[in-house]
Amino acid sequence: MRVLVTGASGFIGGVVTDALAADGHAVTAMVRDHSSAPVFAPGVEVVAADLLDPRQLAAAGVNRGFDGVCHLAALTRVRESRMAPLRYFQANLTGTVNLLTALEIGTERTGVAPAFVFGSSCAVYGDVDLTGVPESRPPDPSNPYGASKLAAERLLSHQAGTGLIGAVILRSFNVAGAVEGHYDRDDSRIIPAAIAVASGRRDVFRVNGDGQALREYVHVGDMAAAYHAALMAATPGRCSVFNVGSGVGVSIIDVLTAVGRASGRPVRRIHCPPVPEPKALIGDSRRIRTELGWGSPRSSIDQIVSDAWRFGRASGGTGVPPRQRNVPIIT
Repeated sequence: MRVLVTGASGFIGGVVTDALAADGHAVTAMVRDHSSAPVFAPGVEVVAADLLDPRQLAAAGVNRGFDGVCHLAALTRVRESRMAPLRYFQANLTGTVNLLTALEIGTERTGVAPAFVFGSSCAVYGDVDLTGVPESRPPDPSNPYGASKLAAERLLSHQAGTGLIGAVILRSFNVAGAVEGHYDRDDSRIIPAAIAVASGRRDVFRVNGDGQALREYVHVGDMAAAYHAALMAATPGRCSVFNVGSGVGVSIIDVLTAVGRASGRPVRRIHCPPVPEPKALIGDSRRIRTELGWGSPRSSIDQIVSDAWRFGRASGGTGVPPRQRNVPIIT
């Protein structure tokens, strides 16, 4: 397949790009600028464009026609979205509108309705306190990030109804881990933050309350496999929704303990007053396992943390640059 990956310079997007290339697809990686692009697998075409600029999309050849699209370009920070809702809706909804418009031109030229896989989020469910959240649960996002993702989901459902795309929406939970050449550089997320403390780049990990709130994690390599399975399953005129997660609840304390095992270094922590948050947010991913044959063999917390530590170190991601003090790490 000729596959376009947006957000290819991001953590998940880079892994998806290389995984699709390894599977023999002709991959075009779209980044905002060439300076932000990682080193991709041989044969990957790299184009630069801003989703908010239709002229840049045309210049990058997004309207040439593709067999498949993995749309991962997005703003993703929940707390930040509360301070900048317009920016989040612009990036996550308007950017998707512009992408679909360019793809529609390609479909008119080639007659091919692309398989469109959208990277959504469990944030569309809102602040639920449940184990086994199914796709059928009515969405109720509690922040602009989740609301912008849900708005894009609904747009995709309507666009699929025209027959111009076949849409698959992947609602991921916490994607973590690493593969060779790609690791998570965002120290605002739990596992990179814990690794930053273990490696000496930060002084302490701040835990809200007792650290027993349960979340689930999926290995980025398993997440990339979900994108491939979704591309193969998309059917023009249809829109399907799948949760993607391990289904296993892991506490913050479990994460810190796993980082200690992988690094051989304790993760220094302090406990802060508790904040309102769900005690458990664990999805039901049986549907994608049953219908698409997807699995998550690498998604144990020990495998995720071990790979994040190992490949991050190999890429220079857990070295010891000047220490950052008084930087809040909120879990």
